[in-house]
Amino acid sequence: MFYELANHAYLYYDKISIGSVSEQERERIKMKTRRLGKTGLKVSEIGFGGEWLERHSVEESVEVIRYAHAKGINILDCWMADPKSRDIIGEGIKPNREQWYIQGHIGSTWKDGQYYRTREMEYVKPAFEDLLRRLQTDYIDLGMIHYVDSEEEWEKIQHSDYLDYVMELKKNGTIRHIGISSHNPKVAVKAAQSGYVEMILFSINPAFDMLPASEDIETMFAEQYDTALKGIDAERAHLYQVCEQNDVGITVMKGFAGGRLFDEKRSPFGVKLTPVQCIHYALTRPAVCSILCGYDTKKQVDDAAAYETASDEAKDYASVIANAPLHSYRGACTYCGHCKPCVVNLDIAMINKFYDLATMQSEVPATVQSHYELLEHKASECIGSRSCEERCPFGVKIAERMEKAAKVFGV
Repeated sequence: MFYELANHAYLYYDKISIGSVSEQERERIKMKTRRLGKTGLKVSEIGFGGEWLERHSVEESVEVIRYAHAKGINILDCWMADPKSRDIIGEGIKPNREQWYIQGHIGSTWKDGQYYRTREMEYVKPAFEDLLRRLQTDYIDLGMIHYVDSEEEWEKIQHSDYLDYVMELKKNGTIRHIGISSHNPKVAVKAAQSGYVEMILFSINPAFDMLPASEDIETMFAEQYDTALKGIDAERAHLYQVCEQNDVGITVMKGFAGGRLFDEKRSPFGVKLTPVQCIHYALTRPAVCSILCGYDTKKQVDDAAAYETASDEAKDYASVIANAPLHSYRGACTYCGHCKPCVVNLDIAMINKFYDLATMQSEVPATVQSHYELLEHKASECIGSRSCEERCPFGVKIAERMEKAAKVFGV
């Protein structure tokens, strides 16, 4: 077993229990896991978003879930309230429930034959009890405060029967950890700083990362983005830093922007990305532990799991969006690692992450300082060769940032 420190997450390689996969496939699979922040759970980098399961028969979809488990996927999100999806997931995880980490949403209900998001306890409690029953389990690993995109709603929740119920579920062990799902970085920052939210399900991809905070999810799927948008929005970057600092793990939804990023005509960048490139982008954001891809076929599982054995060239999203005809990320460090190798062996991407974390506050947080000091080589060792800058697809002035980092950290 091999351990490596990265983004506050301990990655490890281990043999996984395989169901219907051949012996040859078993030896080939190397699914990495990451520590999901303060929950301590070791979740697979590639997760399972279950919303498309109801498109097929119960038997077909159950087989997809078990196939994903055989590939080493161990975290699954169930925000859906419809009975069929829940029944499918229950059957899919039944043989090895204890090997799955389930994100179960509190406030996702089924009313008059359709999905209904609410905090009304007359609907919330029966819907959550239905989730337990249909998933054939007596506990949920990650009890999710479902879909909060409004700051006003977040504040109302803080003093409500709804939150009392969530806390009661946590106290009696029905949910093991408390999470939240949101598309709004302002809400997510409040959650990360709340002290009781341990992880966040958040929408992340290079297109959404350009967008300012909004309470309207439809803005993310607009046909055209404001032409002035370039690089990562400051509030979203702040969210990732706050989560890293507070040890709040992030799982990712909408990593492919609904498939738009695979089509150059629909992509806001005017170029297309691959699933592996989108996955790599998400997994290189600070505090991100797993990306939950939507599957309804085994091939889609294979396409996502291919990330684990993909080459650096195949993962390279940076060269694509750096040279995109629209909304280039020019000048912004995305921690992509293209600057390697450094002539004095600096981990430039990690130093940049710690520098960004440090400069978000008036004083350097002690935890950030200590993590920086654990680096084998410090920013002060930079000799200013600028060979790294020649390789940076975004034109970042790396030598200047190393000088600034050395001053901030004092070494």
